[in-house]
Amino acid sequence: MSLIKSISGIRGTIGGKVNDNLTPLDVVKFASAFGTWLQNNKNKKDLTLVIGRDARISGQMVSSLVTATLQGLGIHVVDLGLSTTPTVEIMVPELNADGGIILTASHNPKQWNALKLLNEKGEFISGENGAEVLALAENEDFNYAEVDELGQYETREDAFDIHIQQILDLPMVDAEAIKAKKFKVVLDAVNSTGGIAIPMLLDKLGCETIKLYCDPTGHFPHNPEPLKEHLGDICELVKKENADFGIVVDPDVDRLALIDEKGEMFGEEYTLVAVADYLLKNKNGVAISNLSSSRALRDVARTHDSEYFASAVGEVNVVTLMKEKKAVIGGEGNGGIIYPDLHYGRDSLVGVALFLTHLAKENTTVSELRAGYPSYFMGKKKIELTPEINVDEILTKMEKEYQNEEVSTVDGVKIDFENNWVHLRKSNTEPIIRIYTEAKSQEEADELADTMIAKINSLI
Repeated sequence: MSLIKSISGIRGTIGGKVNDNLTPLDVVKFASAFGTWLQNNKNKKDLTLVIGRDARISGQMVSSLVTATLQGLGIHVVDLGLSTTPTVEIMVPELNADGGIILTASHNPKQWNALKLLNEKGEFISGENGAEVLALAENEDFNYAEVDELGQYETREDAFDIHIQQILDLPMVDAEAIKAKKFKVVLDAVNSTGGIAIPMLLDKLGCETIKLYCDPTGHFPHNPEPLKEHLGDICELVKKENADFGIVVDPDVDRLALIDEKGEMFGEEYTLVAVADYLLKNKNGVAISNLSSSRALRDVARTHDSEYFASAVGEVNVVTLMKEKKAVIGGEGNGGIIYPDLHYGRDSLVGVALFLTHLAKENTTVSELRAGYPSYFMGKKKIELTPEINVDEILTKMEKEYQNEEVSTVDGVKIDFENNWVHLRKSNTEPIIRIYTEAKSQEEADELADTMIAKINSLI
């Protein structure tokens, strides 16, 4: 069974049986539920939704199903076609739409697809709202429009231009400083829509772009999650081309990873750290990340006399805390940059522009920039769950076991030791316990994870 229904949307593998995988009937049912929920919530039938998709192979089919379903409810559809998650988020308020649907399974392999749901602000709907949508889908409580009231359909081809112009208009993006440097950049867009959007942005910033896997066919040439073990090709090409650095984005372009001029990973965790360093240097304020993100962001914030806070894992939780604390910058340690002066969503394009500005103004290399930040190493492991395991009971026992340390139960159990930390949490999308650790060396981080796995196994 590869169909995951959650408060943030529906995700699954294409094909198979209804309610087991992401089949056409599941797509129609869930699109119907979201459209109906919006109509009920807005108390009107005449709604407009923006949709866009990444380049994965099933995208056109899923998009057609979603479009026809929404029209069947009497909802008008503005279709951006091949797009990015942040571009759809930008265009919902830009077009005064009532909501949006992004068709992407993010970093999942090509057999996956998903519907991600946006409110009228272009932000992911809340957990409470998501639960209401799921209930509507479960009950199939839909009322479709009669023939004279079917929704209209239109396409837009200017969404990338609008998104990029809004980035260039940001006061903290210095296009002229970037242009003066004439950066040479290698881009790996895993054959999805980043291969369209990122070169458009880099061209506006006067950069030379060497394209690697930028043809939006949806045939991912490697695992699309931007981790070191998947990125050997771009690391080699950066060195071969004598480039200033490399850029890697995931299929829907909301995660940004960087490669330094030596072909070494800058580190997904440090994308946010570098951008925050630049912004907090120029504007004292608050930085936010989630509990599983690096301590390096906290350390950098403190060097600028700024505050740092951690939220529960999940973009919605980060955004909620950012709004509460009026944060200058926030995001997640997976390369997700959230810059509220543009919008409250992870956005690789604005991340690229802010990083380039920082690099240009520091007048240094990417490797030297990275060397200036606190050096931490993360371990990410997991334990497969079986039905008889009471995960909540295990986490409660772990909390009690380490009660003399600094423990947070905001999201799972995070234990802060003096020189390292471990975060244990039940995955929202897979039947596993995720174990995140961070320490001053990779060996220490991995050993801490292994120690925790042994401890959990003894409790099981």
